[in-house]
Amino acid sequence: MNSISVRALLVRGMLAGLIAGAAAFLVAYFIGEGPVDAAIAFEESHSHEHGGEELVSRAVQSTAGLATGVLLFGVAVGGLTALAHCVALGRVGRFGPRATAALVSFGGLLTVYVVPFLKYPPNPPAVGDPDTIGQRTALYFLMVALSVLLGVAAVILGKRLAPRLGDWNATVAASAAFVLAVGLAFAFLPSFDEVPKGFPAAVVWEFRLATLALQTTLWTVFGLVFGHLAERLHTAGSSPRRVPAAV
Repeated sequence: MNSISVRALLVRGMLAGLIAGAAAFLVAYFIGEGPVDAAIAFEESHSHEHGGEELVSRAVQSTAGLATGVLLFGVAVGGLTALAHCVALGRVGRFGPRATAALVSFGGLLTVYVVPFLKYPPNPPAVGDPDTIGQRTALYFLMVALSVLLGVAAVILGKRLAPRLGDWNATVAASAAFVLAVGLAFAFLPSFDEVPKGFPAAVVWEFRLATLALQTTLWTVFGLVFGHLAERLHTAGSSPRRVPAAV
């Protein structure tokens, strides 16, 4: 792909990410804010510190703050995934731009969020030891990096095995290798269980399911919108230009 096509896809990816971020914000606001409020209420009822003044009110956090964070995240995801789409197009199989966008979006959801989620699920406020937040953050991003690298390695392995095993068997073998490698990472990396005593388990699971719904919405909407935009760009670029007849 030439630089003009990459730039055009990058712009469309960021636009699709913005749209996906808007959809994810609605999910976060209507589904995720309830567990967050319940966790904050638990934290305040069990806190021994009083009289602290909020720098940013809870109303601003749950509206403008949440929207800003999710929209910026969506734009960033859109730009990076659009670049990944440029690399994958025509190299992972005989898929068009729309199908490639769907595959890349599914791979992003799986490797960037679902796999790390299974090892280090997110927690609402009041859950987690402040003394281990640095270690937990570093391990989470390490799990994200490992998941992405293992996902890329699985795709490369499948491509190399396809001529000998066939597409289906190569896909099964590469998927099994990915699951095995992720399982080894899960086994060797430390785990954390820092839910405070008396914290409602339902709030924890509602919060985690809300974050999963947010990410699923973000990646799904992005894949659909970006696939449509990439298909239109590809169709417009491949259509023959009309040459005016000689007089």
